[in-house]
Amino acid sequence: MRAKAAEYRGGLAALSVNASLDEVLDEAERHDAAATTAVERAGAQLAIAEACRRLGRVERAERAWRASYRTAREATDPTAMAWALWSGGTLARQRGRYPLAHRLLSRAAATAELGTDRVARGYALAGLAETGRVQGDFTGTLRLHEQLLAEARADGQPRHVVWALEGIAQIHRHNGDHDTALAMFTEACRIATEGDDQRGRAWALRGIADLTSLRGDVERALELLSDAEETCREMRLEAALAYNHKMRGNVLYRAGRYAEAEQVYRATVDEFAHISEPRGEALARLGLVKSRARGGAAPAKVDEELGVLHRRFTESGLHHAADMAGKARHELLT
Repeated sequence: MRAKAAEYRGGLAALSVNASLDEVLDEAERHDAAATTAVERAGAQLAIAEACRRLGRVERAERAWRASYRTAREATDPTAMAWALWSGGTLARQRGRYPLAHRLLSRAAATAELGTDRVARGYALAGLAETGRVQGDFTGTLRLHEQLLAEARADGQPRHVVWALEGIAQIHRHNGDHDTALAMFTEACRIATEGDDQRGRAWALRGIADLTSLRGDVERALELLSDAEETCREMRLEAALAYNHKMRGNVLYRAGRYAEAEQVYRATVDEFAHISEPRGEALARLGLVKSRARGGAAPAKVDEELGVLHRRFTESGLHHAADMAGKARHELLT
């Protein structure tokens, strides 16, 4: 079954899930200008918000999702309101505002219950699951991910199936069950390929590359990342591209190629900063500090930088990342 972009609504529903973000933004702006009803305008503003969010234009994305919500509320359309709240919650997570993300996504799920679109509810719950997962709540979010996977399979939503599989695979990878994680990333890649979901395929390839690297096949891991990078560039997936590059740094670091890893991490810090993605930026900085430490940086400086990152992760509510910074301190300085 072919994957669809459920967030492109109304007259924009015909857009391919693989449409470049520039194309989506152009089409959404045209529909917004030509809209004759509040529902049409809300759908166009939602698409503008999502394109801008994924391009890293966060201030405009913020204005657009709020405009979409106001328009949908005026039209008394709970489904459109839920989609707007989902967009706002997803943006809040991207910007590292996790309590706000939880509030908006919870409101999105509750509002979707008042409408008729099960997919809107599923996306809102998926947003809550992903927010908890990136904060390190693997046990609590695993159950929700698995529930959403079952619903997505039953509803015939291949794109959402791919997302859920990748989320569950990430949890198994973090818990040390690499075989299960690899199997799930591989299934996600297959479903994404069959459904022509290039975004989902690119994220799955990143996960497969990670596990391939952990098994010692460095060159194959780098090849997989290059394959995924091509898709990210074609579709202008700025966040996915930055995370792809961060994984390339991880692969090089594990291989002991510290100078190359340092160079990649340094560039990736700038990529994340450009799209206002503080979690990714901090994780790339962690890789950069570790690479410099392995390259002979002064222990006192390494200790200082790791301390700053540990506090930053802790204050942001990124508990797993804080643990990573603590482990790095132990490995590099004791």
